Amino acid sequence: MPEPFSPETLAKARDLFPHVKQGKYYLNHAGTSPLSTRVVQAMTSYLHRRSEEEIDTYQNDLAMVSECRTAIARLIRAESAERVAFQFNTSDAINVIASGIPWKSGDRVLVSDAEFPANVYPYLNLRQLGVEIDFIAAPDGRLTTDIIASRLGQHTRLLALSAVQFLSGYRADIRSIGSLCRNNRTIFAVDGIQAVGGVRIDVQKMGIDALSAGSQKWQMGPHGAAFLYLTEELQSRIRQKYLGWLSVETPWDFHNYAQPLATSARRFEGGSLNMPGLWGLHAAINTLIEFGPDRIESHILAITGRLIERLAAIDGVTVFTPLPDEERAGIVTISLKPELDPQAVFEKLIGRGATIALRDGMLRYSPHFYCSMEDMNCAADLTEEAILEARGA
Repeated sequence: MPEPFSPETLAKARDLFPHVKQGKYYLNHAGTSPLSTRVVQAMTSYLHRRSEEEIDTYQNDLAMVSECRTAIARLIRAESAERVAFQFNTSDAINVIASGIPWKSGDRVLVSDAEFPANVYPYLNLRQLGVEIDFIAAPDGRLTTDIIASRLGQHTRLLALSAVQFLSGYRADIRSIGSLCRNNRTIFAVDGIQAVGGVRIDVQKMGIDALSAGSQKWQMGPHGAAFLYLTEELQSRIRQKYLGWLSVETPWDFHNYAQPLATSARRFEGGSLNMPGLWGLHAAINTLIEFGPDRIESHILAITGRLIERLAAIDGVTVFTPLPDEERAGIVTISLKPELDPQAVFEKLIGRGATIALRDGMLRYSPHFYCSMEDMNCAADLTEEAILEARGA
């Protein structure tokens, strides 16, 4: 049974996010998370140094980059920090894999029809190489291991799957799917942006070959900072399409053009890194580790369980998100009866100070680890009020 944070731990978490003191209910972490005071301080301090003090801080910042890489490896339980490469966003990370695999005409990629576009377009682009893209239906936003097993074939080179679906909030059984892919010799490429930071990820136990995740959602970092994890075995198969000065073993040996590529995933970073973003990401990841991935997941499941219970009791509401704890994460999505205008309900909720998302005509709520049970009750109350007002309009 998921357990929420203790009052003391919750209070400590809430102190990091000033907007909660302004009477706002921010429940759109599946879109963009607020920045904690720690993240803002880390980025502001960096910008101050670049403006008034050291100015040329790049080499001195590399110690932080190394620490951030290690923290991400710890968060996702990677083999080592050498398996992590920084990218600018999830799309860039996915494209490293999509563009680097030596495809053959007739190879097939299996993709869910419920994916966010970032996990689709890089693979659709492979059609020009003769690669076939097979879309697999996800009934009710759920894509089970059995459904995937029924579609995997001997020519399926890669399965592209989100750990948590952006609309339904369905959390796939990544471990069993990873085992299935290994047995079929299929590359398992996971879009982790809706999972990392909100639920536990263990790339080794889950059999993930590549994991891509931007930081602006559940990691609670800034835009423009992301990471790619890939196994050493998959890296050995990648024919790297783009190189930059950081791709080589010793970047600061400027005129040694004959040197080999870095043996680590750092070879995929190319040029100069987004240092302001990485300072923010460093602070965000360390905060998640401090509060504990296991405890964060438990708290999120507990409060979203309360939210589901309250929303399901409202007349005109159907919960679209799967109900079992093991099939959900931090996203709760509801649909409304046809006579209700979801846009009108959405706007009335925003007007009442509850920030959620409107996706495909459904209302999506996504609280994070600093949100409380009281926030869930208030969000449900405001939703009911908005529906009653929309019904009477």
